[in-house]
Amino acid sequence: MSRLTYPEAGATRLGPLPDGYNHLHHRAAVGRGRTDFEAAGAAVTEWRAHRATGARVDASAERAAAGVTVEVSAGIGPLRLAAPCEIVWTVYEKDRTGFGYGTLTGHPECGEESFVVELADDGTVWFTVMAFSRPASWYTRLAGPLVPVAQRWYARRLAAALRRATVSAT
Repeated sequence: MSRLTYPEAGATRLGPLPDGYNHLHHRAAVGRGRTDFEAAGAAVTEWRAHRATGARVDASAERAAAGVTVEVSAGIGPLRLAAPCEIVWTVYEKDRTGFGYGTLTGHPECGEESFVVELADDGTVWFTVMAFSRPASWYTRLAGPLVPVAQRWYARRLAAALRRATVSAT
């Protein structure tokens, strides 16, 4: 029996994203070449990209794998917002690395988000965040249209963190 708070597990990997949710699709170039791809892929799957944004990450493993639980949180003291998730899929391929995680009870949203790094044929390293979500708590319902804005902002911060990770890799 799944502990996830939504029934469409894996939709960020296979698509299409389900109806009835807000959708996010953010894609950004973060580097060039195999070295940058490997650095960005490791930063995503070892939680370093998330931590570089200022988020706290508590994970049950050092690297993304199906079934690993992750709590990403931001804020200070009693104003810290925790988001418990479980990895529902991973990909570790020659030119594609990443994972998708789904929300668990206590997450302010309900849905799934994926973080994937790809090496294109032209050598560009792309980072893609794809998500579907809807409010699961009173405060995210109250925040309404500000939640998708915050999600896009966070996706851009992750991409910036990966650009810094790839610069230091070369």
